[in-house]
Amino acid sequence: MPLRHLILTGFAAIWLASGAAAQPQPNDRPARAEVWDLKLGTPADRLPDQFTDYACGTNGGPPSIPLTGWREFRRCRPDAAGLREVYFRYDDELEYWAKANDLPTEIERYSGTKVYDFPVVLSALFDEAGTLAGLRIVSDPRDTTRSRDEAYALRNFLTARFGRDGWNCTDLPPAEGEEPVGRTFIKQDCNKTLDGPSRAVMQTRYFRKKGQYQFDPQSSKETKGQFESTVHFELTLVK
Repeated sequence: MPLRHLILTGFAAIWLASGAAAQPQPNDRPARAEVWDLKLGTPADRLPDQFTDYACGTNGGPPSIPLTGWREFRRCRPDAAGLREVYFRYDDELEYWAKANDLPTEIERYSGTKVYDFPVVLSALFDEAGTLAGLRIVSDPRDTTRSRDEAYALRNFLTARFGRDGWNCTDLPPAEGEEPVGRTFIKQDCNKTLDGPSRAVMQTRYFRKKGQYQFDPQSSKETKGQFESTVHFELTLVK
């Protein structure tokens, strides 16, 4: 049996034996690697290899060419800035462990690939030297575990993480045919220079695009999902 399985089985056995399985203490919880464990400036061969489903990324879209890990980043085509994008997901082994042991809090904690409980598509960006030069976080409309209507709110948690002050934001006007969702229209581009030095860039969208309606113009029935609600965030090194 792989070492990871032995460790997880051991956690379960200890909790069950102690009668604490239903209410584990915070310090007893096993941890899994998250996007914030990836530090900019780290060589590819020194990054934690505790993720899964590595592949070439598509700027927040579905994965393309499968990879065995970070070191295969050169198989991905460089973008306009010369960076190669590697898509990855969180390891779901702890989620299955929590389900097997009927731990509702842990199931929610370890389910899916999320940032602040928002489903996301994650990518690491590598320069030609093989250094982690950026991280990309894009809200994932394909994950139905949370309402897509709320996706734009991820920006509030990201601005809080990197400090609410000092952001340079531009509110863009609606293009032809774009309408608010209810009374809310958000089409905002923001950036901020951070220590490191690094730079955060974030785009937030919440509106109806041309041809999207709350009520179908033919049937007058209320539509579902006809709106844009996204956050596209990048953290990159400044050279």
